[in-house]
Amino acid sequence: MKKTLTFAVLHFSVAFSLAYLLTGDIIIGSLIAMTEPMVNTVAFYFHDKVWQRNKLLRVALQAPSKKTLSFAVLHFSVAFLVTYLLTGDAFIGGLMATIEPSVNTVVFYFHERFWQRKQNIQFSLQCHHHDLQQHGQELSEAPLEKNALSA
Repeated sequence: MKKTLTFAVLHFSVAFSLAYLLTGDIIIGSLIAMTEPMVNTVAFYFHDKVWQRNKLLRVALQAPSKKTLSFAVLHFSVAFLVTYLLTGDAFIGGLMATIEPSVNTVVFYFHERFWQRKQNIQFSLQCHHHDLQQHGQELSEAPLEKNALSA
C-alpha cells in the first residue's frame, strides 16, 4: 500500500500543476487534479496486482519499460476521459491526455525502479541475514582447535 500512496502523491502533484496551467481556472484545475489521479491511483493498484502474477512479474523485473508502457495506455485513456467530462472541451482533454500521462509515465518509471531497488535491497538483506545466522550456527557447531584450548 505504501507504493500506491507514494504514487498517488506524485500523481496529484503533476496533475494539479498541469491542469491549472492548461485551464487557467483553479476550480476546474483542482477538480481535474483530484479526480484524474484518484481514478488512475485505483487503476494503478489493479494494474500492479495484475503485474504481480508470476509470469508478468518476471517480465516486469526484466523490463520495467513494458509495465510502464501498459500503464501509459491506461493512463492516457483515463486522463482524456476525466478532463473531457469535467471541461466539455475535447481539445483540453486531448492536451491533458497527452501531456499529463507523458510526464507521469516518466515519473512512474523512476517510481517503479525505486521500489524495485528497495525490494531487491530487502531481499538481499534477508538473504545476508540468513547467511550470517547459518554461519554463526556452523561456527558454534565446529570443534574447538587444540590451540584455542591451550590459550
